[in-house]
Amino acid sequence: MKIVITGSLGNVAKPLAQQLIAEKHNVIVISSNESKKNEIEALGAKAAIGSITDLHFLVKTFEGADAAFLMTPPNLGNVNIIENIINIGKNYAEAIRQTNINKVVMLSSTGAASTVENGPIKGLHYIEQLYNKLENTSVTLLRAGYFYTNFFNDIPLIKNSRIIGSNYPESTPIPLVHPMDIAKAAAKELVTNSEGKSIQYIVSDVRKASDFATVFGKVLGKPALPWVEFKDEESLNGMLQAGLPQEIAELFTEMGRGIRTGIVQKDFIEHGSKVDGKIKLEEFAKEFADKFN
Repeated sequence: MKIVITGSLGNVAKPLAQQLIAEKHNVIVISSNESKKNEIEALGAKAAIGSITDLHFLVKTFEGADAAFLMTPPNLGNVNIIENIINIGKNYAEAIRQTNINKVVMLSSTGAASTVENGPIKGLHYIEQLYNKLENTSVTLLRAGYFYTNFFNDIPLIKNSRIIGSNYPESTPIPLVHPMDIAKAAAKELVTNSEGKSIQYIVSDVRKASDFATVFGKVLGKPALPWVEFKDEESLNGMLQAGLPQEIAELFTEMGRGIRTGIVQKDFIEHGSKVDGKIKLEEFAKEFADKFN
């Protein structure tokens, strides 16, 4: 099969490309970074260098493909973020429409069923609706849990303040996922014959926030590491002081509030809370320790 992968050589896209190449598929990897070209080609894939904001480039790249893995990059400017996310989705949808690709796997998120209290996930909600309107294209919405790798952002807090926390309590259960588990699930879906539109959750573990402090504290030699619940205002101000732009900090504060109230986890629970991923929190903690040190 000829398969297009968006996401350059990121945490999901790279292992996904490697698996599909090992299975002898013809893989094209889209990247906006010209310096990635040699690395992409060294994997055995074709590099398509250009911007996903350029519809003409997308149409040209998608032409003749059997399937596409579509994800929205995390860095879409510091303002109008939801609008920018949705516009990328519109570009993808139009390129799929023009090229008649048979199969699409979209990287979405738990919480995408909601239009409120989910921060940046809100943009994915609207993109899901766009893809559901595609005719003659099979679409799998791969709703992923909270990325383990997001915890790398907590390293400065642990080092400087000797705490870990967010604006939700330690008793909050959170669906988690490892990028490798997402890559495996996406690879399987991309080559599976199917029709219509479907939702699949990919979650590696479900743990209480208190477990993050316990598990990370153990591997870091800090067994007393506490989980601290911040007020929304404290969470927002902390991110601003860390250098995050205002709009991004506000969206992440909103997402934390949605986790606290259960809105972000609600759709996952209603779909049966199935955990298909293999990499548990304790295994990821080894990666966390390596990054910390």
